[in-house]
Amino acid sequence: MGLGAWNVYFLAKFFLYWKHYIGFHPLENLAFAAFLLMPIRSATGRLVRQLIALPVGVALLYYDSWLPPVARVLNQAGNVGGFSPTYLVELMGRFFDVRVVAILVLIWAATRILSEYLRIGTLVTTTLVVLLVWETLEKNDATMPTIVAQGNAGTASYANAAPSGAVNAIRSRASLDAVLEDFYRKESTRQVNFTAPQSADAPFDVLFLHICSLSWDDLEFSGLTTHPLFERFDLLFTNFNSAASYSGPATVRLLRATCGQPSHHDLYQEAPQNCYLFQNLDQAGFTPQFALNHDGHFDGFLEVVRDRGRLDATPMPLDGISIEQRSFDGSPIHDDLEVLTHWLDLRQQEQASRVAAYYNTISLHDGNRLVNGPGAGLNSLESYPRRLRKLLNDLEQFLLQVEASGRRMAVVLVPEHGAALRGDRMQISGLREIPSPAITRVPAAVAIIGPDLKREGNPIRIDEPVSYLAISHVIKGMLEKNIFGGESFDPAELVEDLPQTPFVAENEGTVVMRHQGRYHLRLEGEEWMEYSVDNERGSTP
Repeated sequence: MGLGAWNVYFLAKFFLYWKHYIGFHPLENLAFAAFLLMPIRSATGRLVRQLIALPVGVALLYYDSWLPPVARVLNQAGNVGGFSPTYLVELMGRFFDVRVVAILVLIWAATRILSEYLRIGTLVTTTLVVLLVWETLEKNDATMPTIVAQGNAGTASYANAAPSGAVNAIRSRASLDAVLEDFYRKESTRQVNFTAPQSADAPFDVLFLHICSLSWDDLEFSGLTTHPLFERFDLLFTNFNSAASYSGPATVRLLRATCGQPSHHDLYQEAPQNCYLFQNLDQAGFTPQFALNHDGHFDGFLEVVRDRGRLDATPMPLDGISIEQRSFDGSPIHDDLEVLTHWLDLRQQEQASRVAAYYNTISLHDGNRLVNGPGAGLNSLESYPRRLRKLLNDLEQFLLQVEASGRRMAVVLVPEHGAALRGDRMQISGLREIPSPAITRVPAAVAIIGPDLKREGNPIRIDEPVSYLAISHVIKGMLEKNIFGGESFDPAELVEDLPQTPFVAENEGTVVMRHQGRYHLRLEGEEWMEYSVDNERGSTP
């Protein structure tokens, strides 16, 4: 009676758990070990047990991993089925880490050698029992909260957003649920209302540039944090949280930017009318417009914009615009500068006094491949820095075109989420199931352009934690202060009393929250755990 070759399975999992490549469920693993140790006399019975144990062992390893729940994978099976074979091969290659494989081979070899002298199965079983006892003690400690006084006012959920505020916090895992609920309760009461401009106010346009797959961490990884584009913005947000790591929820969050941050669940429920950004802009006299550099069919993006974001505008046709890339599903991706230039040309021909336009680009999305040029043979990770540099150059050139056009315009840059280029111990490169700070801290910015703009003061860098409500606050300030028609304009005036937002990022079943200076992660059906600072890479310039 013994674990036999399964000793290698458990020892390998101990190593992966120790290095945080996977999680670990002691009770389930101990039960599996007990099943393997159960004495069976007949050879047929032992064979049947091994046939049962193989799929169970694979399923248990998946359960211990940081990969998405099986139910979520099955829900996304239709989307995965649309991936090109080339992209699927690229994804599979990212799971292969030479160093980890080498260590696992060493574990196998050491087990074979030491099994002649040690009872490896006894050591494995004892370790499983110790891990189970340790987990039980930790859970018991978590239910015994310790009150820690940190001041005389304020709330735990807003401690990080208000440095002058003080907090009475309960330091336990159980309390984090209450902190999160308190966060969403307070966010549900916050909103920004736009005032319609006076007839005498100078009209201007607002253009939102919604970029898929760009974070501060991606900029740092690509060596482009100091690109000249960022010097052209009046406001640069270095600690902006997109609060999501997938395009659908990130888009809905931007299009509901006039209200506080809802939970992922509430994001797909009906919201009050005053939460819809473009409906509010429409009521303030702005004609809504919609443009993108892709067909918008993947994952029902067009429907998300129309139905969840209440942006009721027909996408601008892309006829005659160059195709620069092919997406992970083979669909065309058009040149950003050509698309934006075409939109600006059409805008110059229109009579509407004020326009609010939404532009979405997927030029940086994982799995994209360049069609022509020296980068055509690169995979998506290899070509990302090249694609990023071109996009930043295109946006800089477009801002120059707006200046030359003589139009008054506020250009708002808000990436959806990062590309997760580096990956970390919990997620391979490109996987964004866990909305970590390295993925959701994005370079948001606002450029105010106009021929008669009398700017005073320097561009402003905002380092405080903010999210979408801050964007609405800035737009509200532009409307109230009549910045294009006044005697002078100081960018600092637009960020007075700027609403700050503590860091909470969420996907379906997954939450990352910053509380008392640390990040905490809750996976679906799991307890809160500390998200290691080693995984937080998203630095800013």
